[in-house]
Amino acid sequence: MTSETGKLPTGFGRLWTAQTVSSLGDGVMHAALPLLALTLTRDPMALAVVTAAGTLPWLLFGVLGGALVDRWDRRRTMWVADAARAALLAVPAAAAALDVLSIPLLAAVAFLLGLGGLFFDTAATAYLPDLLGRDPALLERANSRLRGTQTAASGFAGPPAGSALLALGRAVPLLADAVSFALSALLVRSLPSTPRPAPQARESLLGQARAGAAYVFRDRLLLGLALRPAVGNVAFLAVETVLALFAHERLGIGTFGYGLLLTAEATGGLLGAAIASFLGRRLGTGTALTCTAAVEGLAILGLATAPNAYVAALALAVCGAGMGATMVLGPSLRQAIVPARLMGRVASTSRMLAMCAAPFGAFLGGWLATTHDIRTPLYTAAGLLLVMTAVTATMTSNRRVEAALRAAAPTDVPDQPQPAPSAREESAELR
Repeated sequence: MTSETGKLPTGFGRLWTAQTVSSLGDGVMHAALPLLALTLTRDPMALAVVTAAGTLPWLLFGVLGGALVDRWDRRRTMWVADAARAALLAVPAAAAALDVLSIPLLAAVAFLLGLGGLFFDTAATAYLPDLLGRDPALLERANSRLRGTQTAASGFAGPPAGSALLALGRAVPLLADAVSFALSALLVRSLPSTPRPAPQARESLLGQARAGAAYVFRDRLLLGLALRPAVGNVAFLAVETVLALFAHERLGIGTFGYGLLLTAEATGGLLGAAIASFLGRRLGTGTALTCTAAVEGLAILGLATAPNAYVAALALAVCGAGMGATMVLGPSLRQAIVPARLMGRVASTSRMLAMCAAPFGAFLGGWLATTHDIRTPLYTAAGLLLVMTAVTATMTSNRRVEAALRAAAPTDVPDQPQPAPSAREESAELR
């Protein structure tokens, strides 16, 4: 299927539905998991352990997980991961029903759910370009739809549903999330098969992981695409850490008003995802990425100087729009230019960098607010985003993007996979 027809294949609809259902379940658990922990303890460190456990798989196994995805059938990896997560949630649901739920059990479940998410998300990222024939225009359209519905399901519908379901019983949100994973697994299992990655004989898993990470760090365009979410996570987590306090102390708004601020940001994210393809066509993908990054930095600066809640909500909506567009354009470009044999490793390396940056951003925001002023984390975040924009502008320029797309086009033969080179050959190719 090519962009000339302007149509996405029917299989994409099933993938879209599966990820929407799964995102709704994620939104339910995003609200329910910390509330479940709160019914068991008021110890902040214990609550932090449950929250942090879900991110640990990316920090510990991110690149290795990508290497495994590049060895395995991607469709099978997705449905098995979701089926396993559905079965896993039966354990804490039973424990909740029997009143034996505990913090260690919730932390273990959060860790295993995160591990399943690592494999599902990496495999889905690698599967999509195969499904769409690596067509850049179709990838942008597809990622725009996926990002938009993910934001709506996990950001708008899921959290309120999670809180409401928890009121019905501690096991109810766990069972609801299990059903969402089971439905997603059934839908993914019905997707069309795509060519399996070529076998890579006599290569260790660690060697493959190193080759995938090296591919990112030695390619200036891919490195630029990876730096944006990594630096962005430092900045955004620094803001998120103090945003509730900033809203209360500086803007004079309470819990309900704070919720509206987050809704404004999510609404902007939906708009940004919807117009990402238009921006890419109008400005070129490279220039569009630079502009959206600059918009994010200026919007955070506007938030820091906002005189009232209305201006702050507008600033967060603009920032959300920049983030939404970036999160469509960047992954779509990566999926179009990275060889199929490396897609899992490249995607997981980029995601791991972003995940590792998040805790540092949270610590930075808290430290700056404690030692300086509540606005200092926001000014710092804006500065980081604007510096990152300047540094990566040439790395992701239109000229570099177009050259990468031209180089990728001749090897786009998804139904005739080429033998994969060894790790040594991949390293030589990069030099």
